Amino acid sequence: MSKKHPMVFVSPTPDNKWKVKATDSSRVDSIHEKKADAHERGRELAENKKAELVIQKRDGTIGEKDSFGPDPQKSKG
Repeated sequence: MSKKHPMVFVSPTPDNKWKVKATDSSRVDSIHEKKADAHERGRELAENKKAELVIQKRDGTIGEKDSFGPDPQKSKG
């Protein structure tokens, strides 16, 4: 079974803050007042974990993505 590539999400919270959470963790890493601060922490975490960073907009849609891990191998076909 292949290991899934970790992801780090920067997402809005119901109380108008921003949370940073990695998919390989059950806990939220951090909560921030400003999206820019959450984005910075998310980037640090994604770089350390060699993960994909996903920045969501306030409405929950994906606004930006960045990858810090190795690119997946292309399948033959």
